[in-house]
Amino acid sequence: MSNESIQESFVSHLVELRSRLVKAVVSVLAVTFALMAYPGMKTLYAWVAAPMLAVLPQGTSMIATDVTGTFFIPLKVTLMAGFLISLPIVLYQMWAFVAPGLYKHEKKLALPIIVSSTLLFFCGMAFAYFVVFPSIFGTFVGFTPAGVNMTPDIDKYWSFALTMFIAFGLTFETPVVLAVLTRAGIVTVAQLKEFRGYFIVAAFVIAAVVTPPDVLSQLFLAVPLVILYEVGIWVSTFITPRKRSDEDAAAA
Repeated sequence: MSNESIQESFVSHLVELRSRLVKAVVSVLAVTFALMAYPGMKTLYAWVAAPMLAVLPQGTSMIATDVTGTFFIPLKVTLMAGFLISLPIVLYQMWAFVAPGLYKHEKKLALPIIVSSTLLFFCGMAFAYFVVFPSIFGTFVGFTPAGVNMTPDIDKYWSFALTMFIAFGLTFETPVVLAVLTRAGIVTVAQLKEFRGYFIVAAFVIAAVVTPPDVLSQLFLAVPLVILYEVGIWVSTFITPRKRSDEDAAAA
C-alpha cells in the first residue's frame, strides 16, 4: 500500500471518528436540553437528594455555600442524567466506528458485552441509590452529636453521590470483566478460583479507598464485589476460551 493510500485511509478514519463523536455529543446535549425543559433541573436534583433529605431531621434542609452552586450543581446532575439516557446512542456510535475492523466472531461477542455491561452499570447505580444511600445516610445522621445541626452542602453531596454511583457501577461490571478475560484466554476458571482469597482482600482494600471511612459503606461495596466475583466465575464456566482462527493467524 502506498503512502498516499495510507494517508487517505487515516484521514477517512479521522473524519469518521469526528462524525461519530459529533453525533454522540449532539445526542447527549439534545437529551440534556429535553430534561432541562421537563422535568427540570430542580426536580432531577431533588430526586438525587431524596435519600439524604428523607433522613434529615424535620425542618432541616441542605445548603449551598457557593454562590453559583444552586445553578451549576443541578446542571451537573442534568448532564449526568442526559448522558446516561443517551448512553445507548453513544455506545452505538462507538460500535459503528470499530465494527468494520472486527472479525465476525468479535462482532458477535462485542454486542452482548456492550449491552450487559451497560445494564450492569445501571444496576450498580440503582443499588447505590435504593439500598446503600438510605442505610449509610441514616447511620451518618444517627451519629450526629448533640447540639450539631447537620445541613449537608449540595456541592459536596453531589460529589459524594457521583463517586458512589461510579464506584458501584464499576463494581457491577466484575462478571463482564471476568467473562471477557476468560474468553480471551488470559485467565482460566481454575486460576480465578485460586485467586479468590486474594480478591476478597483486594475488594475490602478497594472499598476502604473508594467509600467513606466507615465500616458500613465499605461492607456495602466489598460484599457485592465478592459476590459478583463468584458470579463471574460461574459465568466463565460456560465460556469457551478463544482459539486463534486461521483468519487471525493469517492477519498476524
